[in-house]
Amino acid sequence: MSAAPVADTWTVSTPALVRRPGAGGLFRLSVRAWRVAVVLGLGFFALHTGFGVGGPAADRFVVTWLYYGLEVLAVAALVTRVIVVPAERAAWAFLAAALAAYTVGDLLWEFGYHGVAPVPSVADMFYLAFYPATYVALLLLVRSRVSRFNRSVWLDGISVALAVGAVGAAFLLEAALDHTEGKPLAVATNLAYPLGDLVLLALVVGVFWLVGRDAGIEWVVIGGAFLATAVADAVYLWMSAIGTYREGTLLDILWPLMGILLATAAWVRPGRARRITLEGRPLVATPIVCTLLALAVFLTDHVARINVLALTLAAMTVGIVLIRNILTFRENSSIAARIQVLSVTDPLTHLWNRRKLLTDLESAIRSGADHPHVLVLYDLNGFKRFNDLFGHPAGDALLARIAAKLADAVGSAGACYRLGGDEFCVLARLPEAGLEAFLDATAMALGEVGDGFEVTTAFGCAFIPEEARDPDGAMHIADQRLYARKHHSLIERGQPHGVLLQALYEREPGLRDHVGCVAMLSIDLGRRLGLDETALRELELAAQLHDIGKLAIPDAILDKPEPLSPEELVFVQRHTIIGERILNAAPALSQVGVIVRATHEAFDGSGYPDGLAGTRIPLAARIIAVCDAFSAITTDRSYRSSRSREEALVELRAVSGTQLDPELVELFCATVGNPAPAVSMPLTRPRTA
Repeated sequence: MSAAPVADTWTVSTPALVRRPGAGGLFRLSVRAWRVAVVLGLGFFALHTGFGVGGPAADRFVVTWLYYGLEVLAVAALVTRVIVVPAERAAWAFLAAALAAYTVGDLLWEFGYHGVAPVPSVADMFYLAFYPATYVALLLLVRSRVSRFNRSVWLDGISVALAVGAVGAAFLLEAALDHTEGKPLAVATNLAYPLGDLVLLALVVGVFWLVGRDAGIEWVVIGGAFLATAVADAVYLWMSAIGTYREGTLLDILWPLMGILLATAAWVRPGRARRITLEGRPLVATPIVCTLLALAVFLTDHVARINVLALTLAAMTVGIVLIRNILTFRENSSIAARIQVLSVTDPLTHLWNRRKLLTDLESAIRSGADHPHVLVLYDLNGFKRFNDLFGHPAGDALLARIAAKLADAVGSAGACYRLGGDEFCVLARLPEAGLEAFLDATAMALGEVGDGFEVTTAFGCAFIPEEARDPDGAMHIADQRLYARKHHSLIERGQPHGVLLQALYEREPGLRDHVGCVAMLSIDLGRRLGLDETALRELELAAQLHDIGKLAIPDAILDKPEPLSPEELVFVQRHTIIGERILNAAPALSQVGVIVRATHEAFDGSGYPDGLAGTRIPLAARIIAVCDAFSAITTDRSYRSSRSREEALVELRAVSGTQLDPELVELFCATVGNPAPAVSMPLTRPRTA
């Protein structure tokens, strides 16, 4: 539970107080009374010492009771803050102890030594105890307020403090040395004050340099407090050395003002102090400014000799800047290395990415035939459905799992890559034996089966440098083979053509041999033309199913021995359209249906059903037409007897250029029955081939 604000910008958490009825109101009243007393006290002190308000009768009250009363009020406010607010309690406890030690020193000097104390004295011990306790308090505050900054930032703060200390020692301390004399212990005691103030100011400047505009109002008040005491101590030391210091002047207000400002800073937003993050902040100017300050001290020493402390601090500043630059160079090198790795790494799976693959392919190709490699592209089956069922986070987790399994399967034999989406790749040294086992292991790694889902993979290979001399060529070959296998597996998975063929064979058993013959001849002719695996698979299916539309033709028409009537002929000619419709019912066979529809088109445009001509007829349909005609001529039909192979070839040549593609006829006639090596013809592939 938090109490209401005790002042306009002061908020305090007082759980122990608000449990007792009326305690919260009493506490707020005490805070207001403290503020009124402080304002009135400082105001009257300034008016009396600066303008003589109150006259000589008020001198004793101002320089003694009001002066020390303000210091006690400041200590009381700090102690109360330590007791009431648990946040940053250690830091403010050290600051309260520092101010209490300073106040005790003042009280001893006034009431113990009656203003005439030896140097050094017990009062000096309490005065000087103020500085180490304050240093600890400042460091604790910095540590609690500023989070997540690296060693370079710490070094920047140290270099700023050292540079400020060097400049202060070169000028302020030099002036103090010039006007300080006496026994060594007395001189050391007198110099300890400006040195303490110098370190204090250096710390404050270092903090302000680091946090900059992010410094809260409390840091501004703390800085003002230490600036006030530093100015007061420096002027007092100088005036005492030349014998011009007089008690009860406006200068004296700076010491109690220091305590009041520290107490005020303690109650600015206690319990909810602002956190400052310096990580990633550009601090390039820090080492430059610090180095310039150190150089200024060294140059000054050449003109007029200055103390060893200033030179030492300047040298330490340069050393810290040098260490900081070395550390920055190492950090930047590490960052550059991480960026380099990230630029070639897939962020999800931590495998290499496409950019790295292309670089490695270049190296593999340059290694030549002495170090053959195999490039394998993988594409997942069923991953989209997995994403739709379980969501993209689960999909990402699946990709990360199977990527790890792929890396384990490949091991030291090669490198693994993710090309994006559900596409993976492996580039490995070609094993002397067991390539099939290697491919099976990687394909198995890129798969996972669970309740309601099954993710598998298809892959395609390219052999380097045997089959490709550049990265694009290798990727193209592997990609073609990947999608040929993927398409083949897609069709095989459902096997709709098997059901259709069985229905056709049940209807007309004699077609089994004819279909098998046409398919065999078509595949042989397609290979001789250099068709890829995908095109050959489509050609095979279309050759097997080119008569599937006859399922809708009555037996009386199919088995009629005499010529068909015009009406019957039109009915029969619709079997290619019917065949396309049947095949379109299975989306995986829709492209096969396009080929089946065109198997009875004529090269001169006189065929059916669309009157296509020349290369507008799909290449696969032109191949099937040649092979179908040959099989029909050499097979017994109900309306005529079979003829010999030689007669069939003569008849094919007779319709070459009209019904059939002349180039295909010549290739078929030259190779049928003669298993010569496959050749590649410069045929134009139509868009539907």
